[in-house]
This record gives sequence, structure tokens and C-alpha cells, in this order.
Amino acid sequence: MKPALSLLFSLIALVNFGQTPANLYEKYPVFPACVDQHVAALETCFFNEVQNHIFNEFNVPAVVSKENYNGAVNIFFEVDKEGIFKVLYVDAIYQELIDETNRVFSTFQKIAPATFNGEATYVQFTMPLSIPLKKPTERVFVSSEMSQNQISQNIENPIKPKEVETVLTEYDDIKKFPYNDPLYESNINIPLSHHEYGRFDAAMNRVGTNNHTAQKPYIYNEVNKYYNFKEKKEALLFDNTSWFGRKLWNENMVRLQGEDYWLTLDPGVDLQAGKDIDDDINTYNNTRLVYAQGGLGKHISFFAVVYESQGRFAGYYNRYAESIRPDGGNPAIIPGRGIAKAFRSDSYDYPIATGHVSYSPSKWFNVQLGHGKNFIGDGYRSLLLSDNASPYPFIKLNTTFWKIKYTNTWMSLRDVRPEVTDSGSFRTKYMANHYLSYNVTKRWNIGLFETVIWENDNDRGFDFNYINPVIFYRAIEFSTGSRGGNAVIGLSTKYKFTDKINAYGQLIIDEFSSSDIFGGNGSYKNKTGYQLGLKYFDAFGVKDLMLQAEYNRVRPFTYSHNSITLNYGHNNQSMAHTLGANFSEFIAIARYNRGRIFGDIKLITAKRGLEFDKDTNPAFFGGDIYGTEDVRRGDLNNELGQGNTTQFFHAELQAGYLINPSTNLKIYGSMILRDFDTEVQETNFFDENTTWVNFGVRTDLFNWYNDF
Repeated sequence: MKPALSLLFSLIALVNFGQTPANLYEKYPVFPACVDQHVAALETCFFNEVQNHIFNEFNVPAVVSKENYNGAVNIFFEVDKEGIFKVLYVDAIYQELIDETNRVFSTFQKIAPATFNGEATYVQFTMPLSIPLKKPTERVFVSSEMSQNQISQNIENPIKPKEVETVLTEYDDIKKFPYNDPLYESNINIPLSHHEYGRFDAAMNRVGTNNHTAQKPYIYNEVNKYYNFKEKKEALLFDNTSWFGRKLWNENMVRLQGEDYWLTLDPGVDLQAGKDIDDDINTYNNTRLVYAQGGLGKHISFFAVVYESQGRFAGYYNRYAESIRPDGGNPAIIPGRGIAKAFRSDSYDYPIATGHVSYSPSKWFNVQLGHGKNFIGDGYRSLLLSDNASPYPFIKLNTTFWKIKYTNTWMSLRDVRPEVTDSGSFRTKYMANHYLSYNVTKRWNIGLFETVIWENDNDRGFDFNYINPVIFYRAIEFSTGSRGGNAVIGLSTKYKFTDKINAYGQLIIDEFSSSDIFGGNGSYKNKTGYQLGLKYFDAFGVKDLMLQAEYNRVRPFTYSHNSITLNYGHNNQSMAHTLGANFSEFIAIARYNRGRIFGDIKLITAKRGLEFDKDTNPAFFGGDIYGTEDVRRGDLNNELGQGNTTQFFHAELQAGYLINPSTNLKIYGSMILRDFDTEVQETNFFDENTTWVNFGVRTDLFNWYNDF
């Protein structure tokens, strides 16, 4: 029932989104009441009929009167080629108004469709409907009763128009659509975040899917087939009436969508405040960021983010950051982020920018040019390629067909150590890799990995021998010189026992001598590592609880090389496992995501073989991937954990709340308990216990790794 209160109604119809401009249609859609009207009167008659029908059918929800609301409902609808009314989008403050609008439009009868060049076509309209309502006023229109003589007279004796200046409408003709979350159908990378990926990991690992889960980051449209992002997000939205409330809890700050473009722009933060209780250090991180994402047409998408950061961390974290500092005077490299300069007397300033452009010319190919990180594997760690190091420039080609996904990545890396710096410039090296993923059955996947690293020696630059995506790098490595490159191969696998349980593994081989690998004499050339893991989704019947167990083991000297720059590193960090080499590690993780609430527990125990201080023992024991094999401790009898044998334990508890699902803004609290027990006390590595408590608000766009 309509409220007794006097109601105001206004309905303005604008043809905004047809395939051709509105004034080129031969005829508007025709209601039965308009069939006898002259063609020039059909537009007005159509509008009047729509207004009258909505006024007669619309029942204003009680919440409108209760809250004394004055505003508008924006309706975007279509009359299709069959003459059927379809609501495409409704923007209103109350869900009740949206529901009532959909109901009213469902009561429209089928009418004669619009025509263009004599053929039926669709036409789309934007209608702002003012609330409260009032009976619409009549619109003046040309009557169909105009005599033939009058029409003939107008044709034979036309009024000559005055000469007027041409009015340009190019700017006004730019079309704007209601924003409809096109991100989820785009080919933008989903930011690498273990918490975010945990939301859809179960959906991606169901038996019978023909996807490929090792190549990360994922693209939104490839995940959206298994996990409906829009539906999941809408289930989390709050019913907020204010602009500020919608932007804080539900929406992007700026969002635009048109006929062939879309864009979002958001500010973000990574604000942390905490304390290292054992070292008595007040810790903090102060990151301000701005990120944009968008698309041009159906095939091109882009993502970019700029960070400005200052921070001070727990004692062990600060010491490690300073131990990998670059040449040139800067005091540290923030792990996973980048080179930092001094800030105040005890902190670091580390700006960074990342992003990518993604182009999908067809359903089979995706090409990306970016500055960021990549990851290969199904585990928490990767022995092949991880997101442990700082961002780097890359070009990536994904080819997907049948049961195969083939990924080629070319990267430009830096060695920033003083011993390789030349005239104040860091040393450039390059990496290229292939990863072929094949779904053998609906349960079993195998992956073949191959990579090569080469440096810019003899002004070699980027070696186009490695640009061919279908080659065997080992052969190319030989052709470029005995020390021209460092090739590494690997194997991965995954088996889905059920929709809830799957196992995964990796094998890395950094030397190609089978006699040394299987000889059992501890040869330094036995440079291998492996990973075994298990995931359990909806564990023990608890929905959205994921349990994970993982074991990693990497022998001494793996990822290092006898040429000083051909190691598997970038910016003094490993491109594979966080701990480098010469270790064994066990990880247990529990993750829970339910609505906007999330939490996780992580336990890590490891045996590590660290290097001694050079002035104490200059021999290389195989733990530091930047070590030089020419000074190794010996050719034979090398054992895992040799050197400064260290027992490592890390426990981390984190819980939080998702503030905004569109921007991935979260509030959280965490606690880290760390125990480091070395055999010999050294400058950078010594016995210590750490209790690090932290609280923060962050836009979750990348992984922080504190577990080393």
C-alpha cells in the first residue's frame, strides 16, 4: 500500500547504452496503448506508459516512511529484441527498494521491441526514480491525428533553419555504467597473500577440476570459475546508508565503469605497532599506499601500487635486514620488500612500487609485463620459485589448453654485494624458467620445471638464446660457455585423494651428476632438495578450517654456484626457500576463514647449518646461497646441518577481522614466539629467544615472512 502522505514521483528516461545512438532508432519500443500514435510521438508515449505503470504498481516499503527517507533509486534496464523488460542494475539505499523495483519491472508485459533499419534491436535506459512518489504529470507529444495535408505542407515547405555553430558532443557521449565488479572477470593477478588464497584454496582443489594450482599468482577470471567472488563478497556486505559507511565497509574509494573501460582507485595502509619483549624494542611499521586496478576492453587489464614505508622491527629481524645490506652505504634490505635507507636513529625507510599489465588475446594465452613476484608450488614454501625475495621486473607468458598449462617467465635480477659492484652500479643478472603443468587424471597433476641464470658478462646482456619458450636450457647453457649460466631442474606433483584431502611435493636438482647424487659419499655435487605436504580442507567437519603439514629438506650447496654471481638469489635473498640451503624443516599450519573473521596458527621447527664468521672459519659449509663453492669445506662427506648447527623454532598466532572485502583491508593482532639455538655464538647468529607482539591495520596485498 502507498503511504497516505503526499508522494512525489519523477521519472526521467535517457537512452544511454544502446548499441547505436538513440536518435538513430527508427522506432522506440511500442506499448499496446501507443500503437496508433505517430512515430514522432512514440518516445513520449513510451515514457508516459513506463511512468504510469511504475506509479500504479510500486509499493513504497515501510522503512522509507519509518526513517523519513528522501532520495532516489537509480534503475538501469533494457527492453530486449523480444520486447521484454529486464532490470540490469538497481542502486538504492535500502534492499527493500531494490527488491520492489525488481518486482515492479517483472510485471511489465511484453511489448513491441525497438527497431533499427527495420530489424528488432534492444535499447537500454537509465531512470532516476525520486522517493517519495507522486503521480506523474502528462508530457506533451505530437498527436497521430495530424492530417495528411498538414504533414504534406511541412514536407513541401520546410522551415529553413538558422545557421548555428556546430555543438560538439564527444565528451557528453562518453558512457558510464553502474559499477558491477568487473575485477572478478578480469585477467588481473590476485595479490599473493596466504590469507587471501586460503579463502578459495578448497574450491580450486576439488576432484574433477581441470585447473592448475602451482602457477601463482592466480588470475581472477580463472579462479572465478570455481569460487564466485562477487557472490561471496555480497554475502559479507553491510547495509550502510551513508557514503562514508559504504566506502569504509563495502566499496572501493573510487570506482568507474563504462562501455569499454573500468577503474578503481584506493588508498591503503600497513600500520603496525608492537614490541619485542625480550630485546625491549618498540616496533612499528608505517606504510601508506595507493593502488589502482582497471581494464581496457575485454583483453587488457592493469594493476599498480605505490608504497611509502618506514619501520623498525624485532631484534632478530633488524639484524638479518642489516646483514644483507647492499653496497653503497644503505643500512639494510627489508626482507621481501627492498633496499632501505636510514630513518631517524634506529629505523628504516623503504619505498617500493609494484604492478603489472596483463593481456589475454585469446582464451589460450595470457602475457604479463610487470614488477613484482611469482610463485611455483602448492605449499607454504617453494623449492622452485617463491615470493621470498624483493620484487623484480618480469615478462610472463601463460599458455593453457587441453590438460596443460605452460608458463614461461623471464626476469631481471640484481646482485648488490660489495664484491660484485662495479663503479657504484649493482651487478645485473637474468633468469628464465619454464614450468609445464599436466593434469594426468582428474586427481593427479605433475609439473616439470627448468630454469637458468646468467650474468651480463662480456656485455652479453639479455641472451636471446633463452627467449625461445620451447627449449632445453641445459643445452643452451653448454653452448654459451662452461660458466655461462647455471641451470636448475625440478619436478612437482599433487594428488587429490578427495575434495577435502590432497598431497603435494617438489624435487629440486641443482647439479646433473647422477653418480654424485646416488653415490652416498656426501659429494658437494649432490645439490638436491625435496618437499612433501598435505592439506585437509573443512578439517574434522569444521567448515572453512584448513590444516596443512609440510616437510622441506635441502642439502648443502644447493642454489649456490662456483661463479660468484650465478647463485639462485636476488637482492641478497633466496629466490626459493626462505632459509636458503643446508636445512630440514617441518611446518604445521591451521587456517580459519569464516565471514569476515580469520585466524591462523603456524608452527615451524628446523635444523639449519649456518656459516661461521669469516674471520673465525672462512670455509663455505653450504648454507648461504651466496657462498662461493671454490672455498667449500670439502668435496666429500658433506652432511645436512653441517657448519654452525642451529635448532630453530617459530610459533605464530594471528587473528583478525576483514574490514572491507573490496579493498582487503584488515585489522589483526599477532604474537610470535621464536627460539634460536646455535652451536657456536657468532656475530649475526647466536642463542636468543624472541617474544614479538604486534597489532595492526593493513591492506593485504603481499606476504610478510617473519619465520627465518
